[in-house]
Amino acid sequence: MGVDWEPDPSDSLKTFGAFVQALREHHGYTREQFAPLVSFSVHTVASIELGRRMADEVFVERADRVLGDTGALRRAAKHVSRQPGLASWFRRWAQLERHAVSLCTYECRLVPGLLQPESYVRALCDEDVPPLPDDELEALVTARMQRQTLFRDEPRTTFDFVVEEAVLMRRLGGTAVCVELLDHLLAASTLRNVTLQIMPARTEHHACLAGPIRLLETPDAQRYAYCEGQESGRLIADRKEVAKLSLRYARLRSQALSPQDSVGLLKRMRGEL
Repeated sequence: MGVDWEPDPSDSLKTFGAFVQALREHHGYTREQFAPLVSFSVHTVASIELGRRMADEVFVERADRVLGDTGALRRAAKHVSRQPGLASWFRRWAQLERHAVSLCTYECRLVPGLLQPESYVRALCDEDVPPLPDDELEALVTARMQRQTLFRDEPRTTFDFVVEEAVLMRRLGGTAVCVELLDHLLAASTLRNVTLQIMPARTEHHACLAGPIRLLETPDAQRYAYCEGQESGRLIADRKEVAKLSLRYARLRSQALSPQDSVGLLKRMRGEL
């Protein structure tokens, strides 16, 4: 279950954020004025300045240029500790997904992290072997919940999910957790920038039998893929490999239930609990 945990508690995010804010205010910019200058949302700028979000290389470069081009932010960013709660192999992908214009996920093992309610996250942790210490468990839960602010912070990003029906048939955590999970998925499916499709358990065709897939596109039209196994993950930038995985995902979407039928299935499963 060690999908996205690595303990690294630090105040460096807050310190760096305060440094960004101080420089911004020194140059006379409000957040609303500064955000378009670095091509990030006001929410993102606020999250970085308040230490809730780690600034990626793109933000650091743009902010440094806007705020005097002294190199101070570039140097300071090198001392920011890695984001707590995210595994080392997942961290680069997490940085990319914060600014993606589209995110596509196929999952056959568990509900994707962006769609997990807290009770489901804790149920997953209860099954982890060896068990996680309490502080590490809380870091994981916090990181998972913070990732889900993407739905609110990046309203122009499209999120597409295809999840195996078998994943939802599993009674992980018991009835109460399953009820909350289905309610959570139904609520997520109402968001304008979220599309959720279920891959039926009884199907004669399946384009992604090789395993889970994650795909994203950046604002500058770069495409990446990510594949993950136990205790490891691989970011894929090779265009031919990303194109192959994108083709499989597109075929899978045509084989899955429509978003409307998927909602209907979720409601029926909810009613049976």
